[in-house]
Amino acid sequence: MDDVEKAILISFDESVTLDSGLKSQAVNFCQRIKETPSICSLCIEKLCFCKLVQVQFWCLQTLRDVISVKYGSMSLEEKNFIRKSVFSMACLERIDGKLCAVLESPTFIKNKLAQVLVILVYFEYPLIWSSVFVDFLPHLSKGAVLIDMFSRLLNALDDELISLDYPRTPEEVAVAGRVKDAMRQQCVAQIVRAWYDIVSMYRSSDPEVCTTVLDCMRRYISWIDIGLIVNDAFIPLLFELILLDGLSEQLRGAAAGCVLAVVSKRMDAQSKLTLLKSLQISRVFGLISDDNDSELVLKVAALITGYAVEVLECSKRLNSEDAKVVSMELLDEVLPTVFYVMQNCEMDAAFSIVQFLSGYVATMKTLSPLQEKQMLHISQILEVIRTQIRYDPMYRNNLDILDKIGMEEEDRMVEFRKDLFVLLRNVGRVAPEVTQIFITNSFASAIASSSDRNVEEVEAALSLLYALGESMTDEAMRAGTGLLSELVTNLLSTRFPCHSNRIVALVYLETITRYMKFVQENTQYIPLVLAAFHDERGIHHPNINVSRRASYLFMRVVKLLKSKLLLFIEMILQQSLQDVVARFTSMNFASEDGAHIFEAIGLLIGMEDVPLEKQSDYLSSLLTPLCQQVEAMLMNAKILTPEEYPLKIANIQQIIVAINALSKGFSERLATASRPAIGHMFKQTLDVLLQILVVFPKVEPLRTKVLSFIHRMVDTLGASVFPYLPKALEQLLAESEPKEMVGFLLLLNQLICKFSTLVHDILEEVFPAIAGRIFSAIRRIADSSGPEANTEEIRELLELQKTLYTFLHVITTHDLSSVFLSPKSLGYLTSIMQLLLHTSCHHKDINTRKRLVYRYLLD
Repeated sequence: MDDVEKAILISFDESVTLDSGLKSQAVNFCQRIKETPSICSLCIEKLCFCKLVQVQFWCLQTLRDVISVKYGSMSLEEKNFIRKSVFSMACLERIDGKLCAVLESPTFIKNKLAQVLVILVYFEYPLIWSSVFVDFLPHLSKGAVLIDMFSRLLNALDDELISLDYPRTPEEVAVAGRVKDAMRQQCVAQIVRAWYDIVSMYRSSDPEVCTTVLDCMRRYISWIDIGLIVNDAFIPLLFELILLDGLSEQLRGAAAGCVLAVVSKRMDAQSKLTLLKSLQISRVFGLISDDNDSELVLKVAALITGYAVEVLECSKRLNSEDAKVVSMELLDEVLPTVFYVMQNCEMDAAFSIVQFLSGYVATMKTLSPLQEKQMLHISQILEVIRTQIRYDPMYRNNLDILDKIGMEEEDRMVEFRKDLFVLLRNVGRVAPEVTQIFITNSFASAIASSSDRNVEEVEAALSLLYALGESMTDEAMRAGTGLLSELVTNLLSTRFPCHSNRIVALVYLETITRYMKFVQENTQYIPLVLAAFHDERGIHHPNINVSRRASYLFMRVVKLLKSKLLLFIEMILQQSLQDVVARFTSMNFASEDGAHIFEAIGLLIGMEDVPLEKQSDYLSSLLTPLCQQVEAMLMNAKILTPEEYPLKIANIQQIIVAINALSKGFSERLATASRPAIGHMFKQTLDVLLQILVVFPKVEPLRTKVLSFIHRMVDTLGASVFPYLPKALEQLLAESEPKEMVGFLLLLNQLICKFSTLVHDILEEVFPAIAGRIFSAIRRIADSSGPEANTEEIRELLELQKTLYTFLHVITTHDLSSVFLSPKSLGYLTSIMQLLLHTSCHHKDINTRKRLVYRYLLD
């Protein structure tokens, strides 16, 4: 072993015990050897005499690199030597009397040799080395080793140059065109003949080499003359191979791959249709069996689906009546098997189920009425959709507890289902009755399904029912056309054995909500709706995520049904939701779960149709205990232990959220004009909650929640909220940070927009403090450029500055500009104008600059 071989071995050595310095020396030595003028001769010599695979690989890779980079500067003699030597290696010929053993080496060495040959083809074929492929063909008689090497050469040529599956440079595209043109003219027919002879001769004795040849041929069918394959010799041979039981699955699958390449070849639509009809594809239908994971079944499945895609494409592109009839006949023949494949086989990623089925459904839009076969196909398409949207049972527990795996699977399925539900809507438009019957039967089947698959069956059936409702117009929903009445009745009255499962419970509630417009017109179903939301299927579901979603959806249902629920208020408050409300009107809770419940209750009891006495009693029974809790906690604030403090703060926070949500059901007209007693109760509540700002002046979450409630009370109490504003604004302004100041300015914007000049005195009183606080804060922005502008603090200040611009604009557009000229505010007028001018000229956001120019400087 000489130094070169030693250096190569060391450079490939990945063992941890190897000295890194030694390896570095070896790598550098090999690199220097590469730069020597005689490197190609050295590599060929080593390939002839050395059987070490590391050395063989290094030499072949080096040859490939050197030819790629230095071919143009090589002498004619050196090129001839390299060409002759490499070709001799590939054909098992002697080099200087020595038989090179590269073809006895492992697969990766032979692949690398094929790549070196392809580089030579790139530079020399056909102008210099025109006979490369023709010269190789006689050597195929030497047997499987040479056949295998020739296939590797053709595969490498496809990978490295011809195939459009990889990005190519314009130069590579041009060379590929040159090579293909020359091969078509010179040798493709001879190569195809060789393929045919090899497969015919070796199919029984050496199926592996036949498989290799067919896999290679499949790559070339897309650009060679199709007549070389589609003839009375080759097509029968391919189908014979596919259908013969005694052959290996790999060989039969390779033959199916070749037929798929024939089917997929681009050509004139009429010629393609004639070709597809001539194939008699039904011969392979029987190979699709229950063994859906076998290689042969998957290859045949790909062939059948590819065939169906091409037939469908022909039907779109051909306008003649005869062609339409032929394509429809071929589709009718193949579709049942395609549907079986879609439901039972692992589909190739390149095949888009939705795209194919959508295309087929689109062709049906022109057919009226649909024939019996087409109606059957519609049912099968619906079955495919149901199969495809069904979750895999292996994820059942993950989805129920919603761990990381469950969340990923749920997200994947949500995305995957989008196109399938679009397809379902299209099918529903083409055949609405068939679609409704299918979904009805799916629902019935899911109810009766065994417990081991109940979860996924039920969830899929409910999802189909939801999607159906999503596609219906409001008019159709209200009218309850077709089987809708039966579907909704079954939906509302069913208690599934698997209802405790999260995904089933959630889609059940979503589906009920989807059909509320039907319930609006068919009020006899309201008791069933309320029961579904209030029992263990909804708000009382054991899974907290389901319970929370049920609360939100119930609030939406109340918004839709509202006055139709008048007769049920007593039952809802005193029976169905009594325990939920009790949790919020008792001590020591810390959850926002009830916010939507309180909003729903507010919407119910806030209707003017509710008698005043009842309304007052309902509202009092809710507000009084909540306010009492707040008062008790405020009284005991000074004696809270460090352990108690966070919980009590959280309790107060959630009480404010609940009261805020409750108040959304009461209009200003009701609270101030028609029933001032209701407004009085909210004023008392506001009085209590404002005490929070005094007792907990620096607890930002509480301040934010109180601010939100003041916003709410401005809408509910109207101008009668004025007496409470000075104290509230003073407390809010006292401890506000820049982030809170944004919310404070938004409250003032609301007051100005609602009451205009009525808030003049209040605004005049607070404006100096606001201006002083804001200008002091925004000085830290400087010119808001550079890395220092990307901190959280600077971002908050920039948001405050942006809100200030809006605030100033609101003042000027509501006849309140005189506030700027009041004695206390006048000192800030110059600063305001300078800020506006500076921002109009220098702000980094051009839209901000434009807005300021238009709002202020041009007004």
